[in-house]
Amino acid sequence: MPSAKTTFRAGIALLAAATGVGLAAVPAAAGPAALPTVPDGPALARQLVNKVKVANTNRHLIALQRLADRNGGNRGAGTDGHAASAEYIATKLEAAGYTVERQEFPFVYDETRGQSLTVAGTEIPIIRMSYSESTPEGGVTSTLHVVPVDATPGCEATDYAGAEGKVALVSRGSCTFGAKAAAAGEAGAAAVIVYNNVPGALNGTLGSPLPGSAPAGGVTQAEGAALATQNGAEVTIDLQGFMEDRVSYNVVAETQTGRHNNVVMAGAHLDSVSTGPGINDNGTGSAALLETALQLGGSPKVNNAVRFAWWSAEELGLLGSEYYVQNLDFEEQLNVALYLNFDMIGSPNAGYFVYDGDDSDGVGSGAGPYGSAQIEQAFVDYFDYTGVPLEGKDFDGRSDYGEFILNGIPAGGLFTGAEVVKTEDQANKWGGTAGEAFDQCYHQTCDNLGNIDRVALDRNSDAIAFVLGSYAISTEDVNGVPPRKARAKTRAAQARVAAASVATAEPDDHHGVLI
Repeated sequence: MPSAKTTFRAGIALLAAATGVGLAAVPAAAGPAALPTVPDGPALARQLVNKVKVANTNRHLIALQRLADRNGGNRGAGTDGHAASAEYIATKLEAAGYTVERQEFPFVYDETRGQSLTVAGTEIPIIRMSYSESTPEGGVTSTLHVVPVDATPGCEATDYAGAEGKVALVSRGSCTFGAKAAAAGEAGAAAVIVYNNVPGALNGTLGSPLPGSAPAGGVTQAEGAALATQNGAEVTIDLQGFMEDRVSYNVVAETQTGRHNNVVMAGAHLDSVSTGPGINDNGTGSAALLETALQLGGSPKVNNAVRFAWWSAEELGLLGSEYYVQNLDFEEQLNVALYLNFDMIGSPNAGYFVYDGDDSDGVGSGAGPYGSAQIEQAFVDYFDYTGVPLEGKDFDGRSDYGEFILNGIPAGGLFTGAEVVKTEDQANKWGGTAGEAFDQCYHQTCDNLGNIDRVALDRNSDAIAFVLGSYAISTEDVNGVPPRKARAKTRAAQARVAAASVATAEPDDHHGVLI
């Protein structure tokens, strides 16, 4: 993974010497600052960085905020707010000359309509998990049953021995939230509370409806630690949700030029949670991709076609991107050279994270498919040049790269942090506030236009433009496919060698010319 130490190239050193300003010392939250000259790379990549302006990206965020305001305050999958957002994007792409597809898919819509928890007379914030079963209307009152922590906490029904009719408390980790809720339901628990294993709020999804599972909600690590000392305390928990079958759609747009059998793909989820407009999560990724696509245009001079995707129903379990990849046959998957993912790139207490393609951090899920390390390095090189240090982000399965990786497609991307708390070291490195979440409004109503670090948005948008523009010219370092000019030169050289061999060959008594 990239070192936190900033690497300056000659151009940056000269600029710093001339201005007397150490660019690496400018924190993300310190306010707008001029970025250094674009690093060396394909002309298209450098031009694209200069064309992608944060003012235009911000205008798209304003549009998404207003579309949410007009449609119940959110842009959730299967709602009018999402449909309006998707059409805003699709019509702009069509006008820019892209081939645009609206890919419909069925899904189960989920909406939280109530969530509360009281333990020993004290109210504790709880977040109902998407697709959780509901408690009886008005909630259920019982006693708290603390599940002992082991290597697989709450992952088997036997973990809930003695929890029948009670509200189980279990740590996050080792298995999915759905597995914990199903095991608790099998054991007869009235509900299950999952507490986080890292600082910050716990917003979870079961991934799909699980009939017979226990109603499930999440609390913070600190709240969980306090509750773990209250085994047998009186608990009242009320989790109410609404589910129904609906249809939503992904917006997928591809350039008309470039090789369509070696496509560079980039995506961001467009849907918000039902509780807010989702301007950072994930208006920022969606808006940056849209502006990049508009500045690239539908018929650019590229070697590789570029495909952009705006996914729906990510917040309910990555449903749109999973549907997309699963509905590509193997040859169509082979046509995708790589996938770049951008989910939250303007967090208000921003960090700068790049997906750990080579697993050099040794944390969590391991390396991505071959080529992922090269994608990581492309972003590292760009940010090294501009003087912004990076940290690694595990492929933890929480965003739309998941199904691509499962099918062997190399992936990478950027992230500025969600509910996890920023450390002192990170605040010293990037600015902002230690001890607070990267995004305190994550999955809340306050994720609005006031919840954005536009310096981080600008820096990440430029990185997206540069790396995507570079891969539009060549993916040779990722999959061995060189640019067209290089291939033409290779073929011409091979032809010259073959012709020279024929001209100098000795005659053969029986078979004519040796070649």
